Amino acid sequence: MSIICHNGRRGKYMSKKKKVLYPSLMLPNFNEEEGGELIQLIGPEEEENMGNEPLPEELPILPIRNTVLFPGVVIPITVGRQKSIKLVKKAYRGDRIIGVVAQKNEKIDDPGFNQIYRIGTVARIVKLLVLPDGNTTIIIQGKQRFEIVEEMADEPYLVARVKYLEEKFPDKNKKETKAILQSIKDAAYKILRLNPEIPQEAQIAIDNIDSPSFLTHFLSSNLNAEAADKQKLLETHNGLKRATLLLQYLLKDIQMLELKQEIQNKVHSDLDQQQRDYFLRQQIKILQDELGNEGPDHELRVIQERAKKKKWPQEVRQHFDKECEKILRMNPAAAEYPVAMNYVEFLVDLPWNDFTRDNFDLKRAQKILDKDHYGLKKVKERIIEFLAVRKLKKDLKGPILCLYGPPGVGKTSLGKSIARALNRKYVRMSLGGLHDEAEIRGHRKTYVGAMPGKVIQNIKKVKSSNPVFVLDEIDKVSSDFRGDPSSALLEVLDPEQNFAFSDNYLELDYDLSNVFFIATANTLETIQHALRDRMEVIELSGYTIEEKLQIAKRHLIPKQRNEHGLKAKDVNFTDEAIIKIIENYTKESGVRNLERLIGKMVRHVAKSVAMEEKYQKKITPEVVRETLGAEWFDKELYEDNHTPGVVTGLAWTPVGGEILFIESSISRGKGKLTLSGQLGDVMKESAMAALSWLKSNADKLGIDHRIFEKYDLHIHVPAGAVPKDGPSAGVTILTSLASVFTQRKVKAKMAMTGEITLRGKVLPVGGIKEKILAARRAGIEEVILCEKNKKDIEEIDKNYLSSIKVHYVRSVDQVLKLALLDEKVEEAVIFNLDQGEQAVEQG
Repeated sequence: MSIICHNGRRGKYMSKKKKVLYPSLMLPNFNEEEGGELIQLIGPEEEENMGNEPLPEELPILPIRNTVLFPGVVIPITVGRQKSIKLVKKAYRGDRIIGVVAQKNEKIDDPGFNQIYRIGTVARIVKLLVLPDGNTTIIIQGKQRFEIVEEMADEPYLVARVKYLEEKFPDKNKKETKAILQSIKDAAYKILRLNPEIPQEAQIAIDNIDSPSFLTHFLSSNLNAEAADKQKLLETHNGLKRATLLLQYLLKDIQMLELKQEIQNKVHSDLDQQQRDYFLRQQIKILQDELGNEGPDHELRVIQERAKKKKWPQEVRQHFDKECEKILRMNPAAAEYPVAMNYVEFLVDLPWNDFTRDNFDLKRAQKILDKDHYGLKKVKERIIEFLAVRKLKKDLKGPILCLYGPPGVGKTSLGKSIARALNRKYVRMSLGGLHDEAEIRGHRKTYVGAMPGKVIQNIKKVKSSNPVFVLDEIDKVSSDFRGDPSSALLEVLDPEQNFAFSDNYLELDYDLSNVFFIATANTLETIQHALRDRMEVIELSGYTIEEKLQIAKRHLIPKQRNEHGLKAKDVNFTDEAIIKIIENYTKESGVRNLERLIGKMVRHVAKSVAMEEKYQKKITPEVVRETLGAEWFDKELYEDNHTPGVVTGLAWTPVGGEILFIESSISRGKGKLTLSGQLGDVMKESAMAALSWLKSNADKLGIDHRIFEKYDLHIHVPAGAVPKDGPSAGVTILTSLASVFTQRKVKAKMAMTGEITLRGKVLPVGGIKEKILAARRAGIEEVILCEKNKKDIEEIDKNYLSSIKVHYVRSVDQVLKLALLDEKVEEAVIFNLDQGEQAVEQG
């Protein structure tokens, strides 16, 4: 709501009947000496007389823009059109009565009857003023509503015959009237409180209005609404409906003012808070300067001083300077400030072009590698080769090795030895269970709590750009909806790409080409093919008993003695005791459990030393059994060859090689084949292939083909609870079947391994070293292998082969010729196929 031209001083009552709103509601130069008169609020009597006042039937019509005149209301109007000026001057000289009607379109300068509303208000010109700038202003007071019924003239101004409209307002003493009027007043008061621009005199004016119709007209005139809405109020004949419509407009105005005030208060409070924070920061800065403490700017200056000493590329320096300029323009209280500070500090902390100097003393490196690890000849040779080439060619890129082998063989600890041999720093990153690509590449800075990837984090931690970087358990990387980390590792481990490794957080390329990457894995099957292709795979097979004995004597026992506070004189182990622990209490390729059990033995001694008890300083096999209890594992030994169909095979397991027995037996039936021992699909297929070859070559072995139809065959591999699979038992199964069907003995102390085909070919298999060592432990003297496995035998230390004779074969015929004796077993079965009976021949 806005009060139009009602801006004077607070008035006083002139009399009980005539209530003065202001001393003067006229323009500043309108005073009593110039013949002015007071503009009064009309009372009930004046309102009644105003309706009875004689008014002409024809009225000169004054079109007005942007406002609507209501009965009883005084408004000033500036007259600019020539027609209008003529009209008001003539009327002012006459009876001062004119008709005031609002224009439909305010943009029309010379409106006719079609451009004005049909209902308006008859008005009396109270005063006419000609201002110094030439404009003519009139102050008019509305008298009564009228409706144009006939257009009389257009020139020199509009003239029309009108019909005057009576006010239809219910008695003010009625409850409904009282309620609506009180609601209107309450709404008006609320608007006055919400809008400070309206002078307080407006409330006095509202308080002094007793007439319901004039209150409605007065508030309608001052309503903050469009002219069309005000015209709608003027055209509403029923006073109660007009008052209800006015209340709707007032309530709408209240909602707008409340929303406006809410927005202003919010903006004002935000500005106040910012100003308060600014002044507080300035005060803190002054106090810090007085106390000698430093603020945020000092922290940035310290980082910039450190940056001056960095040996980083030019593009990195430019990026750093740009980030620092951003921080200087940033409010220290802003949420982005600590993020930006952490970023520039991380840039400075990274070891850009900081390298450790390699030690090219090859003999020293060899000595360190031999001292830290027993065996592992291939790996040591590769490290020495790298050092030799690096010594000749300074800019050689770092190799990417993958050490693959069973647990506990020293893959991870080998990385530390390599770092020590090269005089490089060592860092290890575990990849086991990693399933988020961001762990490798990092998060973008736009994320809350963003961090660089673990590769860059570890480079920062080790403070060198050419460390020995161990990627542990690379075969155990998984993937989910957050990405595939193994695919992200492709860039890290590719020599053609890792010179410009891109981390999402860093936003700059970082050179990883000088890093010596060593990945470790227990199996190659779960490593992505493209990733495996980027690495130089070196297999670490399990240790032999002899190697474990040396490792225990050189490394494990001294380490455990030192960790438990004992000296060499306090305890020592005999070779027999160590071998007993290895054979009877561990079953592994590596030495983890061996170290654990040696630790237990040493703790037992440490307890006796601490309690000052008598104990045996020399650990013998008897002391081992007394301390560790009964043997946990039985040593697999060769069994005799007195039973037909029992043949010794060789198998590979994750904890090393083992011997296994293939047992076959036949019984009367209908040629049914039974396989047992929890065999895998591949092993079952090997058994079927062996039986098929035997059937097709029965005549060659002197086997009556009818036996396959009248006797059931059962093949069993002992240790039924242990799953078994693989093709390497093919020759063993075939030999077992040939033995049981011919009842011939198998050569004593002989074992074999190899895959067979239906054509009788013998194919190569893997795990030869572990299998040979298992045969040696079991007392086997002869081993049958495929001819193509000869290369694997050549890589085994000759000392381990001294007690074993290896036979190389190409076909199954050669296997049977070597394995089966002409002699039959005792109590051999004689098959009487004509009568369907079998008898036992006494040998």
